[in-house]
Amino acid sequence: MSQNNLRYSHEDHSGDAPANRLLSIIESSLDRKRFHDQHWEGSFGEYLEIALQRPGVVRNAFQRVFDMVLSHGSERYRLFKKDLVRYHFFSDPFDGGADGVFGLDEQLMQLVDVFRSAAEGYGTDRRILLLHGPVGSSKSTIARLLKKGLEHYSRTEEGALYTFSWMLDEHAGPSAKTHEFRCPMHEEPLMLVPNEARADLLATLNERYAADAGHRGRLRLPGEICPFCRKVFADLLLHYDGDWKQAIGHAKVRRIALSEKDRIGIGTFQPKDEKNQDSTELTGDINYRKIALYGSDSDPRAFNFDGELCIANRGVCEFIEVLKLDVAFLYDLLGASQERLIKPKKFAQTFIDELIIRHTNDPQYPKPHSNELMEAFRDRTIKIDIPYNIRLDDEIRIYEKDFSRERVRHIHIAPHTLEVAAMWAVLTRLEEPKKAGITLMQKLKLYNGKSISGFTEDSIKELRAESHREGMSGISPRYIQDKISNTLVSAQAMQEGQVNPFMLMNELEGGLSHHSLITDDDTRKHYRELLGLVMQEYEDTIKSEVQRAISADEDAISRLCSNYIESVRAYTQKEKVQNKYTGKYEEPDERLMRSIEEKIDIPEGRKDDFRQEIMNYIGALSLDGKKFAYNTNARLYKALELKLFEDQRDTIKLKNLVSSIVDDETQKKIDIIKQRMIDQFGYSDRSAADVINYVASIFARGDAKGD
Repeated sequence: MSQNNLRYSHEDHSGDAPANRLLSIIESSLDRKRFHDQHWEGSFGEYLEIALQRPGVVRNAFQRVFDMVLSHGSERYRLFKKDLVRYHFFSDPFDGGADGVFGLDEQLMQLVDVFRSAAEGYGTDRRILLLHGPVGSSKSTIARLLKKGLEHYSRTEEGALYTFSWMLDEHAGPSAKTHEFRCPMHEEPLMLVPNEARADLLATLNERYAADAGHRGRLRLPGEICPFCRKVFADLLLHYDGDWKQAIGHAKVRRIALSEKDRIGIGTFQPKDEKNQDSTELTGDINYRKIALYGSDSDPRAFNFDGELCIANRGVCEFIEVLKLDVAFLYDLLGASQERLIKPKKFAQTFIDELIIRHTNDPQYPKPHSNELMEAFRDRTIKIDIPYNIRLDDEIRIYEKDFSRERVRHIHIAPHTLEVAAMWAVLTRLEEPKKAGITLMQKLKLYNGKSISGFTEDSIKELRAESHREGMSGISPRYIQDKISNTLVSAQAMQEGQVNPFMLMNELEGGLSHHSLITDDDTRKHYRELLGLVMQEYEDTIKSEVQRAISADEDAISRLCSNYIESVRAYTQKEKVQNKYTGKYEEPDERLMRSIEEKIDIPEGRKDDFRQEIMNYIGALSLDGKKFAYNTNARLYKALELKLFEDQRDTIKLKNLVSSIVDDETQKKIDIIKQRMIDQFGYSDRSAADVINYVASIFARGDAKGD
């Protein structure tokens, strides 16, 4: 037995070193000083010193939320003749962008403007915020970001806030300070200052607060402390014969960190069955076990101030799908919004300081409007529409975040796979243009910032003005995310090791027949037609990529450009061109010039204008000390690529790819094209081969039709 003990002892000892190293790694990642700072405790007098040095600790909930958003910075930009601000807070700097919100800068500006107005005390601090929009439009994500942000902000020095506890002993007498009784609503310690003295105190604090740049509004101390603290403080004043200083000696100030899990400063209310709803979930309830101890159910010490509106004091309270609540249940929110008061059972109205934010989807919004009794409730609501994205690039970013290469490592997602899904989703949310001469696809491209001949920023502004409800209906990002997930784990994807746009579009179309939110056949038919538009756009894209890969010979395209420019220069100056081989002077090569210009739809009647435009462009570059190259002018570059593709297409025999027999020379050229597709556009070997073969089949069909 002793040998076994020795053996086990030796094994345990040998395992100490790795365990100790792990413990050291864990310990080195912890910051004890920060822990002590976040758990600071002191007297009321010591807290006064802190408030004088950093008056921002006394801010109300709206001021704190507004400063929190600004603390992460912002950037201004202009879009469609409108000045916009992008607040970096909503990119989720806390979890690496996991809850980042894309494409809603205009709506988020409205939200932050409400915070700014409330911080100034202009009245919006007495309103309930309603985020309204279709399902999956980021309403709950925005609310979650605000809660997450407050948790993080309260742990920083800039966002520090404090509350207090009572040091008492119920059995040893009022003078004892052996047991700690925390303020159940985490109230501001300066609320303990009598109303008679608050004006002078606030004047001193606001003088210092105004000196700190960036702060909004003035510090205010409205309302009274909660019934529990009011009872304790009143008893202490009676015991000390009105000596406030001795009574306040029982108050221990402590720093707090807001936490939803710990139910400190952040609350969330989710509706349940209407028949089982109880307003005590908002305002707290009687603790029946303590009635025998204190002798009355109206003694605040026998009451639990643990309702969501109570524990969310100093922070934010989120109401999920609030319009599904019973009408009578919502009356507690009337006082909570306008008067900042709640009414716990058998107690006086109690002051609260918190941001109340609620959200609902589109079908539920009209519900309270049919009830005239809810007029007051609607009047206290600021509604901010949170629509779906209607800009393609922003929608793509949503799916790139969820299905990045870091997260999807075992399956190759072919280029444009996420793009076609995002394009279809955005198309379902757009309204058909009322203006003649513009298609829905063109509208999508204009919204995404692409220039289209004949349309200006004013045109885009008109399009947006005539479409009031764009983004408030259509396909949800959740549907797209679900279908991408299904495609990634499909048998075909596992077998091929890749997901391509065709696989995803088939999955998107197949899901329409049992989509829970699509109830009519006309909508399904319309969505399927939009998938057809996306397919056409995708085919044009990959044809262009294959063309660019074929015409990616820089020497060849540079020679073609040089020949074109030489002919254009001679044409515009009415000169002849010297033949490099014969030495003779000849007329400019009109056939060459027109074959290039026709590729970008320059009509015969406008060829002179285009050629002069090119020469003026080259002259302007020369004046700036810059050289003209084949890829300097985007329109000409595109024309040169298309011309070179046309010239080389027959030599490569692209259409022969659809046959099973390809000669060695053609195969070498195809391999070069495939490698260019991989290097330039991010294809894998398999997906590049698939695209080249598909494009080859398109050209084969086109040639067959031509024959």
